[in-house]
Amino acid sequence: MKPITVKNLTVGYGDRILSKDLNFEVNAGEIFVILGGSGCGKSSLLKNLFGLYSPVSGSILINGHDLTLAQGQDRQDLMLSFGVMYQQGALFGSMSLLDNVKLLMEEYTDLSNDQMNLIARCTLDLVGLLPYENLMPSEISGGMQKRAAIARAMALNPKILFLDEPSAGLDPVTSAGLDQLIIDLSRNLDITFVIVTHELASIETIADRVIMLDKDAQGIIAQGDPKVLKTQTDNKKVFDFFNRVSTP
Repeated sequence: MKPITVKNLTVGYGDRILSKDLNFEVNAGEIFVILGGSGCGKSSLLKNLFGLYSPVSGSILINGHDLTLAQGQDRQDLMLSFGVMYQQGALFGSMSLLDNVKLLMEEYTDLSNDQMNLIARCTLDLVGLLPYENLMPSEISGGMQKRAAIARAMALNPKILFLDEPSAGLDPVTSAGLDQLIIDLSRNLDITFVIVTHELASIETIADRVIMLDKDAQGIIAQGDPKVLKTQTDNKKVFDFFNRVSTP
């Protein structure tokens, strides 16, 4: 069973359609990247995949269960089976890193405070932030905030993580460190990542497979290994994207 299967999905808002007839699967343990030019609907697709938005039509299967049809406790159970890191991190500024990571455990588990502290510290250690557990988000760098947001997304030990533009706003060195963290978490913990990004360096470094959305086509115009797509494609838009060719 695939962790994620998307069937005939149409994404949009009211009468405005961004993408239609999307069909793809995400394999267990892979780093799967959604990319494309501005306005193609990649972030909207991601928000459909983790249930923040509802699709116009189609289905999203998470471990074989249709998220678009799930209600009540069944939907909550599905939502808790994955973690989400939003583009700006969305950490609570009035809470320490430790308390940010504990938040979901406090809401959805019956663990004692000592147990939650232990799990939160272990999770912060996985992303290299244990020495900073008592600091506030404003007291750490942007790259560290992204790491803390990933730690919070991992708090309930999900096997799927959705990341929205994890490298946005980061310098190349910090971005490279975050890329390596994602690779390490995927390989060592068998986590499946679904990531939206337009950062070519990150895409070529971390992605096992990609799908490329296109605004004009309102759908997928390429999918596969990004290293192959960079050199072996007949689609000019795909070639231009991967090779940074300016289109007049």
